[in-house]
Amino acid sequence: MSSPTHFALQIPSVMSEGLRVQERICELMEALSYTARDVFAMRLSLEEALTNAIRHGNKLSEEKVVSVDCDVTENRVCVRISDQGDGFDPFCLPDPTQPEFIERPGGRGVMLMQTYLNQCEYSDSGRTVTMVRERNSPLPIVPE
Repeated sequence: MSSPTHFALQIPSVMSEGLRVQERICELMEALSYTARDVFAMRLSLEEALTNAIRHGNKLSEEKVVSVDCDVTENRVCVRISDQGDGFDPFCLPDPTQPEFIERPGGRGVMLMQTYLNQCEYSDSGRTVTMVRERNSPLPIVPE
């Protein structure tokens, strides 16, 4: 098995750079033999969080960067993503499961992250999200 890894970096507000970070983290998880379920959950969450930071937070501005701080250990993955946007209140997002929003093409990212992660917390007025996925997490719990 590989050893735990920590890295911190800043990327430009470009979607392809977000994809590179996502792949790097998932490769680290695979090197530590995380399950496909864990890797999928983190890949989905990273895609949502990085897209939100780049597109919605920084509004694709070339002058702004996205900061990523990542720890991948034997037992958990913790990723902190920060943008330089205006922030938002995650508690004021419309519920994407309500009938008036159900056919909307977007607006499900935060809900998905909260469903697939053991921890998904916003700070700095919504400009930073901290995401934690524990090894062999049972999430998401699907009702029968």
